[in-house]
Amino acid sequence: MTASRPTRVIIQADGGSRGNPGPAAYGAVLTDAETGEVIAEDGSTIGVASNNVAEYSGLIAGLRLAAELAPEAAVEVRMDSKLVVEQMSGNWQIKHPSMKPLAAEAKQLAPDGTTYTWVPREQNKHADRLANEALDGKRSGVTVAGAPEPKAEQQPEPKPKVRAWGPPSVPTTVILVRHGVTPHTVDKRFSGGLASANPGLSDEGKDQIRAVADWLGPLAERVDAVIASPVRRTLESAEIIGAALGREVEVEAGFAEMEFGTWDGMTFAEVGDRYPDDLKAWLGSLEVAPGGGESFRVVEARVLAGLDRLLETHRGRTVVVVSHVTPIKTLVAHVLDAPLEAVYRMELSPASVTVLNWYDDRPSMRLYNALPPGSDPLATPR
Repeated sequence: MTASRPTRVIIQADGGSRGNPGPAAYGAVLTDAETGEVIAEDGSTIGVASNNVAEYSGLIAGLRLAAELAPEAAVEVRMDSKLVVEQMSGNWQIKHPSMKPLAAEAKQLAPDGTTYTWVPREQNKHADRLANEALDGKRSGVTVAGAPEPKAEQQPEPKPKVRAWGPPSVPTTVILVRHGVTPHTVDKRFSGGLASANPGLSDEGKDQIRAVADWLGPLAERVDAVIASPVRRTLESAEIIGAALGREVEVEAGFAEMEFGTWDGMTFAEVGDRYPDDLKAWLGSLEVAPGGGESFRVVEARVLAGLDRLLETHRGRTVVVVSHVTPIKTLVAHVLDAPLEAVYRMELSPASVTVLNWYDDRPSMRLYNALPPGSDPLATPR
């Protein structure tokens, strides 16, 4: 890494999906434009997604590296995705619902004057390699050039987990809201994340979220951000809440729902009729992916990575996160230090509110599956 901060940097970014949609990952490289020296790399998986989502995720990862490691530098982005380059340059419209929040996040991260250059695939091999290494399980996360790797004997002893009730600091408070009902919710159909049919909120679902927004209204001045998964039903829910609280909606892909692959849009009974052995295997293991989608373990890793980013960005603040059944229950199990199997023993209603606190690295649960006044607290979750 250069001794002084660079004045110009180049971001090379790429992403890919094995299946489109399928298991996906991105690669991002930050280099000093003057010396050509690599400053940092990032290669990470993002669960099941399309090629375009993976490419945008690579762009966002590269812009985050630039913001952290070269905050005052001029930025040039080089990608072999004509779509992303033209859309970010303002030449092409962004029509796909799943692209809009990602493009908005990228524009928010990009400093003024950022330029976007299309390059042939062979000139983007470094970023492509990082994405494929992530998909192959050979790497995960950010590597900063020149950062020393601690020797094994120098590593500190792991800190024991402490569950003390005396809060030592201002907590990070995460208000988790499950989205309102959709036609799939009412029919009890599997409804996944970005690779799903993505039904929007029904009128009932919109009414449910408006009630939540009204309930949270008095907290408006304390809420630092409203964050949503990049899935249609959560984005629609977050927009209603964000409008009530006076906050723009941010997007965190880590909080998207589990991908259900070929099961998406089917009822439990339909899956049982068509894929009885697969359903039995899925119900008996946290490692089995439903119909080519994501397993609970894969979702857990994705959700906790999103949580780490949230805690780093909004430490000591209060944020509202609009998400789904599986990510919310995964976060609750994590906070309670419970095995992931605990997700099978939780019920979570549409448009319900769960509140989690983090006092430094000591989490606690303050509220679970709460509903706005006037709701039926004993209604069967859908």
